[in-house]
Amino acid sequence: MNHTILSHSAALMLTVALTLPAWARQEVVIGIGTQNTTTNTVTGGVVLKELKLIEKHLPKTGKYKDINFKLDWQNFTSGPPITNGMMAKKLHIGMMGDYPLLVNGATGQSQPGNETQLVAIIAYNAFGSGNGLVVHKDSPYFELADLKGKNVSVPFGSAAHGMLLQAMQSRGWPENFWNLSSQSPEVGTTNLQEKKIDGHANFVPFADLLPYRGFARKIFDGAETKVPTFHGVVVRKDFATEYPEVVVAYIRALMEANAWVRSNPTAAAAKIEEWTKIEKEVAYLYLGPGGIHTLDPSIKPRWLDTIKIGHEVLTRLNRVKPLDINAWVNETFVRQAFAAVKQDYDAQKQTLANYDITGTDPLCKTAVTRPKEAGEVWAEGVAIQPHASTLCTLAAIGKLQASGKKLRVAYVYDKALGIKVFADKAFYAANAADPKKPVIVPFLLKKDAEAHATSIGGKLVGYAEAVALATVPF
Repeated sequence: MNHTILSHSAALMLTVALTLPAWARQEVVIGIGTQNTTTNTVTGGVVLKELKLIEKHLPKTGKYKDINFKLDWQNFTSGPPITNGMMAKKLHIGMMGDYPLLVNGATGQSQPGNETQLVAIIAYNAFGSGNGLVVHKDSPYFELADLKGKNVSVPFGSAAHGMLLQAMQSRGWPENFWNLSSQSPEVGTTNLQEKKIDGHANFVPFADLLPYRGFARKIFDGAETKVPTFHGVVVRKDFATEYPEVVVAYIRALMEANAWVRSNPTAAAAKIEEWTKIEKEVAYLYLGPGGIHTLDPSIKPRWLDTIKIGHEVLTRLNRVKPLDINAWVNETFVRQAFAAVKQDYDAQKQTLANYDITGTDPLCKTAVTRPKEAGEVWAEGVAIQPHASTLCTLAAIGKLQASGKKLRVAYVYDKALGIKVFADKAFYAANAADPKKPVIVPFLLKKDAEAHATSIGGKLVGYAEAVALATVPF
């Protein structure tokens, strides 16, 4: 009799559980640490938040039918505070650059019960661009060696800090080569603008944002290190074990956000500016076609080699704990996300392809067939126009200026580093011996432009002169 009563009671409790109203369900808070102003993390953070993409993919059946998930978005300006939040169990998902990522993994492994796992990548540059060092635009310094003994700041523990340490070690410079201090992006920006420091190194997008805003000049780009840089997603291991479907949902949302950016990068850049206050022209430089960073969640072996390099750099300085990379990396969730949308994860791991500039040049009347020699012109009130070459891009700028229309921004590609740069911030190697067929080649760095100018029997010119020299025969 008692068994019968108990079975009826259990059945009644199950029925009640299946019909619980929303307000009576279990609430599970998911703490997500974002870096909204770090442009190449936006598809892992602010885009998901504003478009409510995670909610769209969260599981709602099986063990999740009586759970209400509450997303607790917490924004930071760098990675280390996110790691602190994860160790304190206030954050379950976090995003950060390569050096903060490896410190995150090592810190978690040193505290049993606080382990984290690398579950996906947000964006990368295969050669290190995104991190960089800037000086004031009026500075007499044009390369790293010029800053010996000078006051340089960088957010300690950041990907940019790692870039500086790696650059010093690769050149055989001592750790005190600069007077190095830790400053956040905001503090470093102000101090540079007020000429209180000689140089400031930072991660995405500040090394390009500050020159865009008109008071700084980039003299070192992370691409010079040839060491990849990327931002990735880490999750508390205990959270991933308890709610694996939630981690898959997050990565599916990330993949949808990547597709959203690519589907209309101009509109996406405008929204990113609205949400982050980072100018759309800068967001487009990074995430537009042929941009500095490639959106790709796959965890490529090359990135793990980068983590090993970074760990060696910090180990030599006694700044990091041991890291078991094999125990830290978990591709299970990203593989499931790819399978859910019928995409080949292993094939994606093998490619470094980005989406490129395409279309027909409206001035030179030719298709864009060499994206790394192309350019784009963005005039006020007009869609971005693709151009087949640097020459055509500069000629289009000259024509626009002559018409009195306002140029918002233009982009060309650095010949040496292969990265997209602002046309008006570049140095140019030019040979106009034949004024009807001038040779004009853009570079981010003055030294590269000077070397190439010598090699072609030309000269170093600035943006205005390059535009003036650019003529396209018709």
